[in-house]
Amino acid sequence: MKILRILLSLLLSLIVVVCFAPKAWAFCGFYVAKADSKLYNQASQVVIARDSDRTILTMANDYQGDVKDFALVVPVPVVLKEEQVHVGEPNIIQRLDAFSAPRLVEYFDSDPCEPVLEYRRIPSPVNSVTSGRGAIDEEALGVTVEESFSVGEYDIVILSANESNGLETWLRRNGYRIPRGANRLLRPYIRQKMKFFVAKVNLQEFEESGYQMLRPLMMAYESPKFMLPIRLGMVNSTKEQDLIVYILSPKGQAEITNYRTVKIPSNTELPVFVKEEFTDFYKAMFQTSYEQEGKKVAFLEYAWDMGWCDPCADNPLTPEELRQAGVFWLNSQKRGTNVFITRLHVRYGRDKFPEDLMFQETANRQNFQGRYVLRHPYEGEMDCPAGEQYQKSLNKRFEQEAQTLAKLTGWNMRDIRKKINFTQTHSTPWWRDVWD
Repeated sequence: MKILRILLSLLLSLIVVVCFAPKAWAFCGFYVAKADSKLYNQASQVVIARDSDRTILTMANDYQGDVKDFALVVPVPVVLKEEQVHVGEPNIIQRLDAFSAPRLVEYFDSDPCEPVLEYRRIPSPVNSVTSGRGAIDEEALGVTVEESFSVGEYDIVILSANESNGLETWLRRNGYRIPRGANRLLRPYIRQKMKFFVAKVNLQEFEESGYQMLRPLMMAYESPKFMLPIRLGMVNSTKEQDLIVYILSPKGQAEITNYRTVKIPSNTELPVFVKEEFTDFYKAMFQTSYEQEGKKVAFLEYAWDMGWCDPCADNPLTPEELRQAGVFWLNSQKRGTNVFITRLHVRYGRDKFPEDLMFQETANRQNFQGRYVLRHPYEGEMDCPAGEQYQKSLNKRFEQEAQTLAKLTGWNMRDIRKKINFTQTHSTPWWRDVWD
């Protein structure tokens, strides 16, 4: 008996450590799944590290096809020099995705017949943690090659142009395979006197590098313009496209100023069978929210101090990983390792997003995450009045979870109820099927 008491004491100590440890590293339950960028077909991913007028922009390349056909044209606010362009590490964007992805967590009900023990939660610490036709032809087309250089497996030119037809002609003559009709979308950027970052693959360098996929391109520049051009991406697509933007800032949340931003539905309790269908659930929930908002909003999926997480879908990025993601203020004694991440998800098409995305930094450091909760009922013996009351309450709870799931996803209530293990015979009122 003495040995048994010692073991029980050790077990209770372990429970206290696990369930009431600092908020940054533990919670009573555990993370079980995440909704990352792989959910969406051909989702573009962009990382923006921004402080005041300084920006490092990282673009993930998910190009599929023969690399010799690859062409990238991105409007930029300034002429970029060779030293301002860099080839990034592909796994950095994967790490940001894993850390910030909406997540599913699960809890397990305790024995209702056991007395409730009260523990004081330890406060969470504050952690910081080049051209082939010559200059005469270029002048006739109104195109100027401002810079020309190679970085890694990419050959890059920085262009300025007087009119869009001339720019489109220049690009085609120089071997860039761009979609027909691109000049219409290039025109507004020319009016704003923006430059054009143009890249194609240096086949010899790509073969010698040994990489199987194109690596992300990074560019550093200073400009008061805090924006992301998305209209060029619509030129060769009639379908809606998904864009996930990770914004890293030393201040707080970043916001889109020219479109409304709403939080993705979060902190809802769902039936436990969703654990096996989380991908389908999140896709359906996002589409339902997207349609309810008129298909013209951006969704906030995550906003958090990079120094900690609760629950953690993945470990926070290390200082070295943050540097690889473009964070350039880590060496500042004034700022320390302060990084706040905002994850925005935009699904856009030609008719609903006629403008590029305009951002602003804010001092708002309120945390938010897309988080969905599963509560497993207690399945042991319950020989007490509280246990009887608990069992009677489960059906009501399951029905509420079913209704929540149907509202979020648009799924059929009868199908949802069939998958729920009601504790007693669940009789559906005769009128319910009509309403559902």
